[in-house]
Amino acid sequence: MRAENFSAWLAAIAGMSAEQRRDALLALTKANGVGAATPEELAGASPGKRGKHGRREDALGTTSVERVDSRGCPHCAGREVIGWGRSDGLLRFRGKSCGRTFNALTRTPLAHLRKKERWLDHARAMIEGRSLAKTAQLCGVHPTTAFRWRQRFLRAPADDKPRTLSGIVEADETFILESFKGRWSDPPRKARKRGGKARHPGSYQDNIPVLVARDRKGATFDAVLPQGDNASIAAVLVGVVTAQNHLVGDGGKPLAAFARKARIPFHAVPSPGKPAPEAPHLHINNVNAYHSRLKQWLNRFNGVATKNLPNYLGWRRALEAWGQRLDPPKWLLGAIGNGRTNR
Repeated sequence: MRAENFSAWLAAIAGMSAEQRRDALLALTKANGVGAATPEELAGASPGKRGKHGRREDALGTTSVERVDSRGCPHCAGREVIGWGRSDGLLRFRGKSCGRTFNALTRTPLAHLRKKERWLDHARAMIEGRSLAKTAQLCGVHPTTAFRWRQRFLRAPADDKPRTLSGIVEADETFILESFKGRWSDPPRKARKRGGKARHPGSYQDNIPVLVARDRKGATFDAVLPQGDNASIAAVLVGVVTAQNHLVGDGGKPLAAFARKARIPFHAVPSPGKPAPEAPHLHINNVNAYHSRLKQWLNRFNGVATKNLPNYLGWRRALEAWGQRLDPPKWLLGAIGNGRTNR
């Protein structure tokens, strides 16, 4: 390219839209040897292999570019970023404002993890809900490594929750049996076999309350509660459900007390699944159906350690939010903080 043409191209960058800049950045990374592979190609490729011209491709494919394009510099949050070579199989970038370099994994839960070429296989195993043993076998790693990867891959999805819900919001509690799975020293009670069963349904000392709030568009917010009282519910729902919503519950006193203090219109459904004839749209069928899918999905793990329960709730939310569009590259995006509701 001639110098005058290059200068004109640089001058035109300021007038580009965000979409045009993204397309230009993808084109530049492709010219650099990264290659703008499709998600299907990425899912079947081995990240880090040599490209057509013998240059090493980026270990995350186009995920690196999408992450940097949407978040900018992780050090200063600046949007002006330039390419800065590559290291350890990843493209590196440099923020113009702070002058510091970074890659797509900087300040993410996946930073400093190794064997990036096997991450897509691990993401595929998580989408399919495979056990740790089968995941380790698929990825060619030790089960301990597979478990550590699972928890690191779930840190970002655990925090990827909608900030607000819209319209009619259904809210209800479900209970997950408390578990000390993985705790070998000084257990508070005798270990159960394969997760065990609750001695008593509902609110009981061995049952951990999980609040789920879901609007009619499918946006889902959940939280593990220390107790099922008004203060615990208010601590997690303030700002998520506001006076602009209409809250529907099963008539539980803590949820009703929260709605009253927050001045949120509240409707109690006396019999779940059977809305009143005069108000057929006021029900909690959607949130109850979500409870059922959640518990059925959790059964495959034969008990989830209570300390890891928020991660598994985020895992389920991600599966529901992405739906049929979910593939290993999208799962990697979610694992580094570009999840379905944070994009």
